[in-house]
Amino acid sequence: MTSKVHQIAVIGAGIVGLATAREILRRQPGATLVVLEKESKPGQHQSTHNSGVLHSGLYYKPGSLKARLAVSGIRMMTEYCSEKAIPHEICGKIVVATDEPEVGRLRDLEKRGAENGLEGIRWLGGEELREIEPHAAGIAALHVPQEGIVDYDAVCRALLADVVAAGGTFVPNAGVAGLQEVDSSWRIETTAGDFQAGYLVNSAGLFCDRVASLAGVDEEVRIVPFRGEYFKLAKSASHLVKNLIYPVPDPKFPFLGVHFTRLIHGGIEAGPNAVLAFAREAYSKWQFSIPDMADALSFPGLWKFLVEHPSMAVSELVRSFSRELFAKSLQKLVPEVRATDLEPGGAGVRAQAMSRDGTLVNDFWLVERPTALHILNAPSPAATASLAIAEEVVAKMGIFQRTLA
Repeated sequence: MTSKVHQIAVIGAGIVGLATAREILRRQPGATLVVLEKESKPGQHQSTHNSGVLHSGLYYKPGSLKARLAVSGIRMMTEYCSEKAIPHEICGKIVVATDEPEVGRLRDLEKRGAENGLEGIRWLGGEELREIEPHAAGIAALHVPQEGIVDYDAVCRALLADVVAAGGTFVPNAGVAGLQEVDSSWRIETTAGDFQAGYLVNSAGLFCDRVASLAGVDEEVRIVPFRGEYFKLAKSASHLVKNLIYPVPDPKFPFLGVHFTRLIHGGIEAGPNAVLAFAREAYSKWQFSIPDMADALSFPGLWKFLVEHPSMAVSELVRSFSRELFAKSLQKLVPEVRATDLEPGGAGVRAQAMSRDGTLVNDFWLVERPTALHILNAPSPAATASLAIAEEVVAKMGIFQRTLA
């Protein structure tokens, strides 16, 4: 089959890949660009299997890509949603401290938010907290007014429409099976045929490390999938939460902890946990992939992570099978919640990059090559920051862009 020739190929039609394709065509009108997606529709994994939160940049290390791009990204995403009439709302959230040690960590968060440029953060005592969230427990809290909720599925559809309107090509059902660089051009073998491109952007999410390996890049990291499971509050209990209620993160654990989120189209979601998944797309406890499991178990970083965090790994797995234990975790934030209030919700899988020493890659990670750029770590808040990440990616493509002018 004759290869279809383009100047740029973007692998992955998640929200980051689509935002990047859109930004390339905004900067280089007339460039020939193709977006290759292994699913039949865009945004079928991390982009839409999440809480639908617009993150403001509260948690991230000052000066990091996550901090910088979340702060600019939420502004850009809010403006984009307004322009495209995409459902969204800046409703604010609270982060709740329930004991004295958490109060100290909450003060640290307050300082970090200020260093990252967040505006309007307000310290709340217990009574002030309950003026905003009457059913929340806690002795102190931070009110973060810039956070919000959004329909990320609608964002993905709008971004794809922008790409196509600008002359880009979208190819669904095009899983990448092989990559070969010949004479400064990429030959891309996919399940939808062969393609050729002068420049490659790898935004393959849960499979970004495998695509990078096909391209000859070995950064000694592995994507380790963590499934996040959600419940929804029954309608009779939905009055217990007005907007977003989060715990103070525990520094001993690498995730934020279960929380409450009001959804843009109605209802309250509770979760997620963080369970090691038995497949990269395991949205159910019972899904597993022998190749994915073999890949994970052969990676020394996973074993070192389990040695470092044994209690977390076990407790998350046990809680995954117990609605009562899940409810107990939620009761720390909202004591009136009962196990009988929890109805089955959805699930997502976080594409988390892990190093060989067992540490999680905390920041966004972009790996540059002369004719390719690989996005090798883009978990939360990547959806919020996607438009800003796209600008960062395109800036790093500067040398190649000049050849298109």
